Amino acid sequence: MHRRLIVPGAIAASLLLAIPASAADFTPGAPGIGDPYYPASGNGGYDVSHYDLRLKYQPATDLIEGTATINARTKQDLSRFNLDFGLKVSEVRVNGKKARFAKTGDQELEITPAAGLPRNTAVTVVVRYAGKPSELKINGYTAWHRTPDGGVAAQEPEAAVWWFPSNDHPLDKATYDVSVSVPDGTQAISNGVLQSQSSKLGWTRYNWRSNKPQASYLTTLAVGKFDITTDRTEGGLPVLNAYSKDLGDNAGAARASIERTAEVAEWLETVFGDYPFNALGGYVPNVKSSYALETQTRPFYSPAAFRNGANTSIVVHELAHQWYGDSVSVHGWKDIWVNEGFARYSQWLWSEKEGEGTAQELADHVYAQHPADDPFWTVKPGDPGPDDQFDIAVYDRGALALQALRNEIGDDAFFAILKGWPKAYAYGNAKVGDFVKYAEKVSGKPLAGLFDTWLYQPTRPEAPAAKAAGLTLSSAAHTAEPKSWKKIAATNTVHDHGHGRGDGHGH
Repeated sequence: MHRRLIVPGAIAASLLLAIPASAADFTPGAPGIGDPYYPASGNGGYDVSHYDLRLKYQPATDLIEGTATINARTKQDLSRFNLDFGLKVSEVRVNGKKARFAKTGDQELEITPAAGLPRNTAVTVVVRYAGKPSELKINGYTAWHRTPDGGVAAQEPEAAVWWFPSNDHPLDKATYDVSVSVPDGTQAISNGVLQSQSSKLGWTRYNWRSNKPQASYLTTLAVGKFDITTDRTEGGLPVLNAYSKDLGDNAGAARASIERTAEVAEWLETVFGDYPFNALGGYVPNVKSSYALETQTRPFYSPAAFRNGANTSIVVHELAHQWYGDSVSVHGWKDIWVNEGFARYSQWLWSEKEGEGTAQELADHVYAQHPADDPFWTVKPGDPGPDDQFDIAVYDRGALALQALRNEIGDDAFFAILKGWPKAYAYGNAKVGDFVKYAEKVSGKPLAGLFDTWLYQPTRPEAPAAKAAGLTLSSAAHTAEPKSWKKIAATNTVHDHGHGRGDGHGH
C-alpha cells in the first residue's frame, strides 16, 4: 500500500474545507434585480453566462416543449434563487441534483437546490418545461404572437418569460445556443448564426448561436413558413433575412426595405464604428402588430411597417440599435434614451446622407411642431417613467438633445463620441449619466447643463438654449417639412406595442 505523508497543517486545512458554511449564512436571492420601473424583472444572487435552449414546437397546437440549461455563477451564498418564467415546469436540477421548485406570482420560478450554493461558484441549472405561450397572460397580455403557420417571440421590455426561463433584465446578458425542432417544411429563425440543420422522422432541427452577450428581451424565436435570402457582407458576415410566405401586398415593400440591411449596416459602421456582432439580417413574420424591435443581429419587423411602401428609415433605426441598445444596453429601463435617442438620430443622419433633409432641419421641424404647452415637453427623456418609457418625446426630444450636443461641441468631437461610446461600453450596460460624463471627457466641455435642459426639464427649452442648439424659433407653419419627415414619422406608429406593460410604444 502506498501511503502519503500528510503534514498536520494540511489535515487542519482539509478539515476546514470539509465543513460547510452554516445554513444560516445562506440567504435567498432577491426576486427582482432592482429596477424601479419593473420591480419583478430579473433576479438577484447570480449572474448567467450562457443559455442552451433545446426546444420542440408544434405550430398546429402552439405547444412548446423545452429543456433550458443555464450556466451561471453565484454572487452570494444562495439558499434559493428565482428565474423569470411563466410556462409549466416539470423538473428542475441544480448541478445535476433534483431541486424543489414553486411558482410564485405571475412570473417567478422559485428554485431551492438540495444544498446551499456558496458565493462565486459555477452553477448549472436544467429546467424542463412545456406549455402554450399564447395562452400565458401576464398583466393581461402575451408577448407571443400566433401566426397562421406558427408563433413569434419579440417584445419589449419582456419576451423571454413566455418561452424560456431566464434572469430577465438587460443587466444580466449572456450568450445563447437556441436549438429548435419543428415539422418538416417549417423553419425556425433565431439570433446569430445558423450553425446547422438536420431532418429526422418528419422534424427538422435548427441550431442557432449568438456568441456575444445578449439581453433576454432581445432573444427571439420565429417559427413559420418563410422565404429566406442569404448573403455575406464584404467583411464576411453572414446575412440572413426571412419573410413569411403569406405577407400579401406588403411582401414587395418588406423585401425592398430589408434587403438593404447590409448596405445600411455598412453605412452605420462609418458613424458608429465596427458592427459588434456575428451576423446580420431581419425577419418579417405574418403578425397583426405594427411595431418593430431590434432583436439582436436579426430585427423583427411587422408587415404593417411596409403598408405604405418600402421604408429604409425603419431599417436604419433597428440596425442602429445593434450598437445603441444591444451591444451597449440600458443599466435600468429609465436609461432608455441611450437606446432610442440615438436610433432616432441615426434616422436623421440617414436623411442627411440621402439629401432628404439635414439633422438640423429635422430638429427645427420637431421643435416647431410642439408649442410650449404641448404635453410632449413634459416627458423627460432622461427618466421618462414606466408609463412614458416609449413616448415619442423619448425619440424626438431625445434626438433634439443630440442635435444640441452636436452644435455645442462641433462635428469632430460629436462624431468621435458616436463612434467611441459603443466601443467604450461594448457588450455592457450604461446609464444616461455615463454618456454625459463620456461626452464631457471627449469634448473637454462641461455639458451637464445642456443635458439637463434637453433631457430632464419638463418644459420646452426656449431662447437662449434653443438658439444654442441652432434651432429657429419660428412656428411649424414657417418651417419647411424635410423630405424625409413622412418616412421617419411613419416609424412612429411602429413604436406602438399595443399592451399595458411599459405602455404604448416600442421600437
